[in-house]
Amino acid sequence: MKIGIIGDGAIGRYVAAKLNERGLGPDVVLTRISDASDSPRISATYINSVSELPDDITLMVDCAGHAALEEHGCSILKRDIDLITVSLGALADAVLADNLLQAAQSSGAKLHLASGAIGALDCLRAAKVGGLGDVTYVGRKPPHGWRGSPAEKQIDLETLKTAATHFEGSARIAAMTYPKNANVAAAVAIAGTGFDSTKVKLVADPSISDNIHEIHASGSFGRFSFRIEGRALPDNPRSSALAAMSVISAIEREIAPITI
Repeated sequence: MKIGIIGDGAIGRYVAAKLNERGLGPDVVLTRISDASDSPRISATYINSVSELPDDITLMVDCAGHAALEEHGCSILKRDIDLITVSLGALADAVLADNLLQAAQSSGAKLHLASGAIGALDCLRAAKVGGLGDVTYVGRKPPHGWRGSPAEKQIDLETLKTAATHFEGSARIAAMTYPKNANVAAAVAIAGTGFDSTKVKLVADPSISDNIHEIHASGSFGRFSFRIEGRALPDNPRSSALAAMSVISAIEREIAPITI
């Protein structure tokens, strides 16, 4: 298997390091020159467009966010190259989601959605078979974790003393409004009742230091609640360590003879 990575940020570098440990590459890194960072470059051939991908690349891994999936996703799939992405929030855009579907169907390639910074998605997918009645995702971060987001217009992050909810609505609106913070909400929505039926609550909480994700679901199967306290990658406090790990897990499932 020949593997390429989109992006050489914190998640991209983590994925590249783990692939190297397993003897899997990566072989190429797709990134625009303008995106180049001051961080050490990944040991691979750098290219600037999908048209430059070698013919023997069989899997691309998107580690660069919503804009990268929008820019490169369809072109990669149309070349019959499978694609793994953690940019699930981008699929809240119904037009993009349909374009990616059409591109995959036309070539036979697959778009794999990594679980990202959340778990219990297998339980949601199974419960959906019998009927899910209600799914709510609650995302909690310390105030600094919401800097640069619309939360700044709703509450004073600098002086916050107690937990404050700054968003309540559907997963679709959350993903479109908080593109850098709502991949988890999108993952829950896709695995469960969909973007418009999944409820989302986003909270700034000065009493916590890690990002906390909760899923509450009920249906014909019964009910369950799931909570995870996630840590960031050392290289970037805005990047989830578990999200990066989920990419490697997705790659391993792709090549393993037996999967779970």
